[in-house]
Amino acid sequence: MKRYMAMVIGIGALIGTIAPPALYLVHVLDHQTMQHVMLGSCVAWFAAAPFWMKGTER
Repeated sequence: MKRYMAMVIGIGALIGTIAPPALYLVHVLDHQTMQHVMLGSCVAWFAAAPFWMKGTER
């Protein structure tokens, strides 16, 4: 269950680092909002990815 939650958070964080620049490009987000969303997503990714990618649980 812990690995599944980390996977959901990790995928959400990955989307959160890819989508904001695209939204900024089409003028949906301003620059500061894009930076804040990407920073939060980056922190979430580095917090969740080790639990998601460490292998099988025993």
